[in-house]
Amino acid sequence: MNVPTKPVPARSVFWHRVKQQKILLLLLIPGLLYFFVFSYIPMYGVLIAFKNFKMHAGESFFNSVLTAPWAGTLGLDHFKTFIHGPYFWMLLRNTFLLGLYSIVFGFPMPILFALLLNELRNRYYKSFVQTVSYLPYFLSIVAIVGMMKLMLAPESGVVNLILVKLGMEPIYFFGMPSWFRTLFISSHIWKDLGMGAVIYLAALSKVDAEQYESAVLDGATRIKQIWHITLPAIKPVIVITLILSLSGVLSVGAEKVILMYSPLTYDTADVFSTYVYRQGLIDMNFSFGAAVDLFNSVINVIFLVSANYLARKVSDESLW
Repeated sequence: MNVPTKPVPARSVFWHRVKQQKILLLLLIPGLLYFFVFSYIPMYGVLIAFKNFKMHAGESFFNSVLTAPWAGTLGLDHFKTFIHGPYFWMLLRNTFLLGLYSIVFGFPMPILFALLLNELRNRYYKSFVQTVSYLPYFLSIVAIVGMMKLMLAPESGVVNLILVKLGMEPIYFFGMPSWFRTLFISSHIWKDLGMGAVIYLAALSKVDAEQYESAVLDGATRIKQIWHITLPAIKPVIVITLILSLSGVLSVGAEKVILMYSPLTYDTADVFSTYVYRQGLIDMNFSFGAAVDLFNSVINVIFLVSANYLARKVSDESLW
C-alpha cells in the first residue's frame, strides 16, 4: 500500500537549493555588485535628459539634477529639438546603415569561418589558423585605425603605391565619404572574425560524431552533412547571437568612428554616438546629449524585443 507523501513547501525547497549552491551564489555577488554600482546607480543620471541641467561649482551632481528645471511641460523639449533638427535623419540613416551592414556582412563570416575550420583534419594546421585569426581581436582600435591609415595613405600607402604602379590614380580613402562604410565594416570583420568563431566552434565540438558516420553510410556529401547535421546543431547559438546583434543595430561605438572620420566624411560617418560626444562633452550641452543617447537606447530596446519575438515565432529559440 502506497502511503501518500506530504508535499514539500516551496519555501523549503528554495532554501534547500540555496544551501546546496551557496558557493556559486557567493561567487555571483561580485558580478551583481559591479552591475549595481556601474550600471544601475548611474541610471539616476537619465533625468538630465528631461531637464535643463547645468553643473554648478561646489554642488554635487545629485543636487544639481534635482534642482535643475524641467525641459518643457513633460521634459520632452530636448527630444523634440533633436527629432525636428537638421541632423536627425542623417544620423539615423548613417547609424542604421553601419549597424545593418555589420550584421549583413559581418554576422555570417564567423559562422562560415567556423564551418571551414571544422572541416580541417590536420590538427596542427587548424590550431595555427585559429591562432592567427584571433590575433587582430587583441589589437586596440587605435592600432587598427593607425595601420589602416598607413596602408591607405594617399602618397605613401601600400595600396595607393600599387594603384599608381598599375597606372591608376591614387585614392584618398579616408577623405571620401563613399569609402567610409567599406573601410569601417571590412576592418570590423577582420578584427572580430576569429574570436566570433569561438562560440560556434564550441557548439560544433558537442556534435555527436556518430551522426556524421551515419550520414556517410547513407551517402550524404559534405555539403549535405553541413546542412542537415552541423547547422541544426548550432542553430540555437546562431539565433541567440543574431538577436543580440540586432539589439545593437543602432549601437555603433563612437571610438572607432571618431578615429576614422573627419568633417569631409560627416555625411556618411557621423552617427548618434559621435553626435552625443560632440554635444555632451565638447559643447557641454549635457541635457541635449543625454536625450539623444536615451533616444538611441530606447530604439535599441525596441529592436531587441522585436527580434526576440520574431525568433520565438519563427524558430522557437529566444532569449526569454
